[in-house]
Amino acid sequence: MVKAYTQEHVYKHPWERVTSASWRKFTDPENKRILSHIVEVDTLNRKLDSASGKLYTTRAITVHAPGPWFLRKIIGQDICHCVESTIVDAQSRSMQLTTRNISLQKFLEVEEKTRYEPHPDNPNGWTICQQETSIRIKPLAALASMAEKVEQRCAEKFLQNSVKGREVMERISSMDEDAPKTKRRHPNSLVV
Repeated sequence: MVKAYTQEHVYKHPWERVTSASWRKFTDPENKRILSHIVEVDTLNRKLDSASGKLYTTRAITVHAPGPWFLRKIIGQDICHCVESTIVDAQSRSMQLTTRNISLQKFLEVEEKTRYEPHPDNPNGWTICQQETSIRIKPLAALASMAEKVEQRCAEKFLQNSVKGREVMERISSMDEDAPKTKRRHPNSLVV
């Protein structure tokens, strides 16, 4: 069984501000309490393709493993390592992130795809975020009803964490809106 869901959120902030907030949501010390499931984030690779103008970034993200406590007990691990691949096309104003777990794969497969683009109704003022997540519990596939319950619990946890992430992004975007331009720049920001 695979549990899949999609979410859509409109940020009432321009694309440049929202994508800047995306880079900072895990690293801002004020967000540690809200995003307590995030243990560590490290940038592994960053490449700017001069021909296309696209930025390619790969980050390692360590999180507290999702799911109910008894599943973490069975697995014997409560930490999960993920890789996030990001493509930013500043010319077309598109940011795409794909995050997959690289540990616990014999038990759990999670893939999250997120896309930020200008909102068609207000392209210079709003940003639309579309997120697709799929969760698959592997060893329980034979026990379909139990697998469905575990996948549902994992999905609920991911949805809760998504809400927290959006709150952080809104807070950072609002702070950036109020901050003078000289203080706004961040090393991972596309905003100059």
